[in-house]
Amino acid sequence: MIEGQAMGVMGANCYILSCPETKKAVVIDPGAEGKRIHSWVLEKGYQVEYILLTHGHLDHIGAVDELRDAFDAKVGIHARDADMLIDGQKNLSTYMGSSIEMKPADFLLKDGQTITIGQITLTVLATPGHTLGGVCFLTSDGLISGDTLFAGSIGRTDFPGGSLEQLLDGINQKLMVLPEETRVFPGHGEETTIGREKRENPFLK
Repeated sequence: MIEGQAMGVMGANCYILSCPETKKAVVIDPGAEGKRIHSWVLEKGYQVEYILLTHGHLDHIGAVDELRDAFDAKVGIHARDADMLIDGQKNLSTYMGSSIEMKPADFLLKDGQTITIGQITLTVLATPGHTLGGVCFLTSDGLISGDTLFAGSIGRTDFPGGSLEQLLDGINQKLMVLPEETRVFPGHGEETTIGREKRENPFLK
């Protein structure tokens, strides 16, 4: 069960993936508005075990420490983006006028890794290109694609660590091979599907 809300001035989508049977949950990309996310979780009655990050840019990590402490949750990010949590230049917050540095991750994500939340599982798909350690999360309900794939677009590759070639390789080899009906929940903007992006995304032609 995937629920999403846009957070902060940059409108990054924060997602909650929950197990209906156990009420255990994971928060994905809490970029801002930690109190709002906290209230959202409490209203639903979820028990948050993990905070998982698709990548380390400011607009996806800004509320990590606030929620880590509130939920006593473990934070996971890919090894190649791990330094972005603790370095304001690498997470780009320094360039926004206020350097934000978090505590280090509690564990590091790897390509193909599975994480269990109650009775559901999530699979990590490494898709570098927007950042060195960008990942997507695949579940039975759909794909949480971070800033790798959007409705009608793809992630920027002009930030440090970006690579258009890598990004397109990951999208084509790991995402476009999924069933066309797979729902896609991106880091910004509206939900889409793999089939729609195959047919309509101009960057994938």
